[in-house]
Amino acid sequence: MHALRFLAVLMLALPLAAPARESLEQRVAAAAPGATISVPAGVHAVHLRLDKPITLVGEPGAILDGGGAGDVVRIGAAQVAVRGLIIRHSGTDLTAMNAGIFVERQARDVTLEGNRIEQSLFGVYLDGAANVRVARNVIRGMRSLRVADRGDGIHMWNDTGCTIEGNDVADARDGIYVYVSPHNTIARNVVHGVRYGIHYMYSQHNLLLDNISRGNLAGYALMSSDHLKVIGNIAEDDDSYGFLLNYISHSEIAGNQVRRINGQRDTQGGLIDGAEGKGLFVYLSQFNTLHDNLAADSQIGIHMTAGSENNRLWGNRFVDNRIQVKYVQSLAQEWSANGRGNFWSDYLGWDLDADGIGDVPFRPNDGVDVLLWKYPSARNLMSSPAVLLMRYVQRAFPVFTPPSVQDSRPLMQAPTSFRPDHEPRD
Repeated sequence: MHALRFLAVLMLALPLAAPARESLEQRVAAAAPGATISVPAGVHAVHLRLDKPITLVGEPGAILDGGGAGDVVRIGAAQVAVRGLIIRHSGTDLTAMNAGIFVERQARDVTLEGNRIEQSLFGVYLDGAANVRVARNVIRGMRSLRVADRGDGIHMWNDTGCTIEGNDVADARDGIYVYVSPHNTIARNVVHGVRYGIHYMYSQHNLLLDNISRGNLAGYALMSSDHLKVIGNIAEDDDSYGFLLNYISHSEIAGNQVRRINGQRDTQGGLIDGAEGKGLFVYLSQFNTLHDNLAADSQIGIHMTAGSENNRLWGNRFVDNRIQVKYVQSLAQEWSANGRGNFWSDYLGWDLDADGIGDVPFRPNDGVDVLLWKYPSARNLMSSPAVLLMRYVQRAFPVFTPPSVQDSRPLMQAPTSFRPDHEPRD
């Protein structure tokens, strides 16, 4: 009897065992729609599926780790928000489109803000969603993989009404890839260390505003799209080109700045044909306006080719490019509008009436340039006395004048910087 009483007293004196802490998955599953869950500091090994309206907010040091498999976070509902988390270690299956955050097509009004997404195949993958805001995230891809085996920092497929703003993206295949996605805003992002900074395919009515591409293979690859507004963006120190317009129509390219596009080089240090460093490369593109852009300190300021007609150019600044214009087409073009042409740093004309417009039209290329572009093997003769004589005769007696670019109203002074009047949607 005394032994039983002693045992009972002893049991009362012992502390009760603490209940096991719920996992993050359990907390998410038990949360009511509309709840906000604070994710504590520490590493959470998870594959979260958010299929109801819910907000995840990370405390400082909160990490969601996918362990190198699948998606770390998958969103399948409207009105979901993910903020302030470190999200890392997705799978590496390109076919399955493994991502740090994957947003499914039924999702609407999703916010992804202030996260750091790293070591993930795709940083953010938007798969047919609408009204998604991806803002102020830092995204780092899988640098250990070959570029062709990586995913994109932010990948958009069939999305509309989205805003991609203020993100810092690096070490991916393409920084931001936009495919069949109309009516979106891409604004104030910085993309570096990727293949194409921002890559468009088959998308319409998009706004690209104040983005920066730096140190990429190419800055902005705009392909098979129309009604784009490409305003106030910067491309600098990219390899092949700053802006590529490939089958672009009815678009405005204005107030952008391109600097130091110096080309790709072979093992002997020579420039690779087709990748010799083009500030603006306009290919098979029509009915666009290009105004108030800067192309400077590059191998080629602008290369226009392959049936690129009915485009209007004015107010642009072409400064200290090795070749200001490369134009090989059979149709002569006038590059001025409404009495205003472009500024050319190598223009040697005069302005006797002091109206700010050169009195002599500017022709950036002569017949010898065209011959050398059509017959590249003749470059070996470029500095020969025969070619120099041909240039002199061509300028003194312009009997042979191939179809080319002419600016009849060249500007004597460089215009001031263009101020865009466009702002992204909320």
